Amino acid sequence: MLYICETGDGKQAMRSRLFSYWFTTLADKGKYSIYQSSIVDEEGVDNYFAVITRNDNPYARQVMNEFYDNLYFFSHKPE
Repeated sequence: MLYICETGDGKQAMRSRLFSYWFTTLADKGKYSIYQSSIVDEEGVDNYFAVITRNDNPYARQVMNEFYDNLYFFSHKPE
């Protein structure tokens, strides 16, 4: 599951912390992994992203790699 915290009201950091809290307290830690990051856009707004995947997903590593590759792509301006 991919999620992006909504930024319209400036509470995206709080949403990100809440999702992290829910994950660490409620998830079966042996079954799931979470990968999180944030990117500051051109307007200075922090955008929070995360992917949650089952550890037994045969594509879990590919999902993680693509998540970080896309974050890198969106966080670096082309030259």
